[in-house]
Amino acid sequence: MTTELAKARDLLDSGDPQGAMRTLRHAADSLAPADCAPLVRRLAEGAGFEDLAEASAAVAAHADRPDVLYAYGYACIERGVSDLAVPALREALRLALAPRRGGLFRRAPETRTAPQQILLELAVALEDEQRHAAAVELLTEHDGLLTDWPGRYLLVHNALMDGRLDTAGRVFAGLGEPSETWRPAADRVRRTLRRSADATPADRRDLRGWHYTLTGGLLATLSPYGFADGMTGRWAFYQDGFDACRRGLDRLAVVLEATGRRPASVALRPDRGSRALGLAAARLLGLPAAPYRPGTPDTLVVAYDLNACEPEVLSALRDRADGEVLFEHATCWTDTPAVSADVCTLLVQHVVAPWEPSLRIGDSGEPERTPADDRTAEELAEEICAAEPEPDEGDGATPADPDELLAAFAARVRGSWLTGPRDRVRSAGPVPSSKFA
Repeated sequence: MTTELAKARDLLDSGDPQGAMRTLRHAADSLAPADCAPLVRRLAEGAGFEDLAEASAAVAAHADRPDVLYAYGYACIERGVSDLAVPALREALRLALAPRRGGLFRRAPETRTAPQQILLELAVALEDEQRHAAAVELLTEHDGLLTDWPGRYLLVHNALMDGRLDTAGRVFAGLGEPSETWRPAADRVRRTLRRSADATPADRRDLRGWHYTLTGGLLATLSPYGFADGMTGRWAFYQDGFDACRRGLDRLAVVLEATGRRPASVALRPDRGSRALGLAAARLLGLPAAPYRPGTPDTLVVAYDLNACEPEVLSALRDRADGEVLFEHATCWTDTPAVSADVCTLLVQHVVAPWEPSLRIGDSGEPERTPADDRTAEELAEEICAAEPEPDEGDGATPADPDELLAAFAARVRGSWLTGPRDRVRSAGPVPSSKFA
């Protein structure tokens, strides 16, 4: 038993199934599926995942059967542990493509799952784990097994997420006409390629350029800390403040001016944080405010955090109304919301809003917990409007990002901005950033 496998077993035996699963997922590529399967079965049984428990038991007994490994990999993907699926599906594909050695005294393992099906599921597992480069290499290597839809489309999609615009454009240009089922995916690729031509991302550190290319949204600010050390403009943890909320609205005004957009009103979301931010936006932009109603044209819809919105609201926001602009202050880049905002202030993994309880450094230099701010949305909006934000100089290693630079970028992409539905983009794309495990 490997060290990592023994560690995972010990964690499970000590009553820490989450720790056991984290350990398994971290070491998945170095562990044989048959060795993992008994422990995965115990974890699945504890979580009530009967499908994964049954598939794990089958792998433990028949690790040489591609169909069994495929079923296990499929169950892993369905249960959100695609990293465990990858080695199993790789082995399933190898076995399915291996020359079959039969004979009077030796039967080859039976394969009931087509290699093409295994290949596509493996590509999906790699995509789920944002291992887009590996997915591109896999699909390119086995191009002979692919059809245009969905096989080569998956190659195009993963090439885009890996920043390979030339590859994506070349392969997409060679695809046949999609069926009605795949037409929305084809349209999404066309919009992405058009946005890339406007944004012209400079390299794999151009966070604003790639964010716009992939999501269609304009990123208003970059984190001024750790740019060269792995953050590249994103935040892992962010203690928000009223001055930062005001700065986000000021930068939103820069975007609206640069793109020539003139909303007629501000649409208010009901949660206190979004309502406060919306009321502040209305006051600063000189616009009337009213509760959000789906389908209202020429509105600025304001949200503090879209992940806190009701699913039915997000569903309505996917298809934009004429002239509607969706603004989100704090966008989670590790658990992206169901719709992509048209403008967001910052990209963050975990944010603490100014009105939430928090830990701060007190006058004594020691950390102390501050209570929640229970003021009304109207009072919070006044606090935001009264704030006088100064650009955070950060650590001095982040490229300068003045209003003029944001305005120039927004003006350059205005022709492709606010077009098509607001699709969710689950991947962080080709710009890497450090994050909490």
